[in-house]
Amino acid sequence: MNPDRSFEKITIPNSTMERRTNRLPFPLSPWPPGDGFGTGMIDLGGLELTQVSTFTEICSIQGGVTFYNPSSIPTGFSMLGSYAHTNVAALSGWVLVGRDINSMGSLVQPLDYVLIWTSKNGGHFWQPIAPEGYGIVGIVVTSTADKPSTSAVRCVRTDFMDDSEKVDEPSSVLSVDGVEIYRVRPSRRGVESPCVDVGTFACSTAVPIPTHHSPIRCLKNKHFTRYSSMPTLRQIDAVLKEYSPLIYFHPNEKYLCSSVEFLFSSGAQLFHLENGSTSPATQITTTGSNLPQGRNNSDGSYWISLPTDVNRRKKVIGGDLSSSDVYVHVKPMFGGTFTDLVFWMFYPFNGPATAKLLFLKNIPLGKIGQHEGDWEHMTLRVSNFNGELGRVFFSQHSGGSWIDLPFLEFADGTNKVVGYSALNGHAFYPTPGLVMQGTNAVGIRNDTAKGKSIDTGAIYKIISADYMDGIVTEPTWLNYYGKWGSKVTYRFTKQLRKIIRLMPRRLRRRLKRLIQSIPSELLGEEGPTGPKVKNNWTGPDF
Repeated sequence: MNPDRSFEKITIPNSTMERRTNRLPFPLSPWPPGDGFGTGMIDLGGLELTQVSTFTEICSIQGGVTFYNPSSIPTGFSMLGSYAHTNVAALSGWVLVGRDINSMGSLVQPLDYVLIWTSKNGGHFWQPIAPEGYGIVGIVVTSTADKPSTSAVRCVRTDFMDDSEKVDEPSSVLSVDGVEIYRVRPSRRGVESPCVDVGTFACSTAVPIPTHHSPIRCLKNKHFTRYSSMPTLRQIDAVLKEYSPLIYFHPNEKYLCSSVEFLFSSGAQLFHLENGSTSPATQITTTGSNLPQGRNNSDGSYWISLPTDVNRRKKVIGGDLSSSDVYVHVKPMFGGTFTDLVFWMFYPFNGPATAKLLFLKNIPLGKIGQHEGDWEHMTLRVSNFNGELGRVFFSQHSGGSWIDLPFLEFADGTNKVVGYSALNGHAFYPTPGLVMQGTNAVGIRNDTAKGKSIDTGAIYKIISADYMDGIVTEPTWLNYYGKWGSKVTYRFTKQLRKIIRLMPRRLRRRLKRLIQSIPSELLGEEGPTGPKVKNNWTGPDF
């Protein structure tokens, strides 16, 4: 959904029109046998779910959003809520439908409905009224003023429910006629959260809704600790071979990725600040076996430094594609209904930033933005119902963005996602070109293009999958909580003066303001922490 569009009229198409969501470029082969992964059904402990990607179109807001009800629902399953999708992209996505196992009372019909909004020319939005002890996870959309049958949707017993929140993404929020339409998701997200995303949406209106209505919530997996729907190691390998990204570097990239072993074996050293004094350098072993371990060493007093020898340092700074590994962290999301495959890449060095200022399209910023060590990642989110790729997260400095299937590029003849690493700064983007931090006229450049590439499916190493109870052995370096680079002071003010002196007088003040507004992560003069210290190790990617 796109809040920047204008909404002039609503058309009500034939409500029998059935549409299937946009799929991967090529059909999937059957997954290797396992436990519950890819079987189509997931049991939450008496409430069984399946994922539906075929929809009947109900009504559409021109230039904005179309509303659907799930169709081809398997026998015995019921709708939990309608679905909304932006009109600016091919139909993609899903909703969950459910059934009560063994008549345990996990689902019941609503008592009635309350009409919460009627859009121009005929879209009607009904909120179910749940019996006591039950709640709702969605609303029902109809193309007529007739109240839907109470058999059209199901309410959920409250012990299978948890709190939800608005998805605050530009493509997920729409305002029209004083009504805000938005996707909902679990408020609690991360590897330890049992909360399940249903795929539905909600409406907030200026018109008061009767107090007896229920808030729209998410589901909760009461069997979450069993991890029965998560993939086995063999299934993970099959998924990785199917989707693992093809990464392109900019043709002018001088600071490529490498394995961490390349860094260690090239003379990297460990330093420790204790009682105000820096200890003598310790040579790091090839596997990092002598690195300090655990969170007790996360106070910044330990850091890894590049080799002091000039020639070895120069070699390390450039990285080494031939030795590169991509490190994969496998984790459950949304109560074990999805698997996140996080692809971590290490760069020994982060290059300097480049600015754009009006007609001056490339302004080198000297040493500003340089630092030792750089960890970047992409996350592939895969459905545990069927093993299909759902969306991909591209990390970008301290943030990033989730990209849905219609906006992804795939390598020719495959289902492998394509990603682009930005020049010098290594932020990931789904398409080549220029992305500005700031405005299109004034800001920091993130340039991507097709240069050298790596197929991560050929070089990945699974470094962590906690839910497997020790089957995957974590490398020693993963539990190093110190900095992956020494702190270097580039005398920011001196660097700034050098650059400004080269500018036309009428642009100097604007350039100064631009550089002073650069986010701290781009100015970073010290190395980053490793993957396990990042918030998204156990939490979600934004």
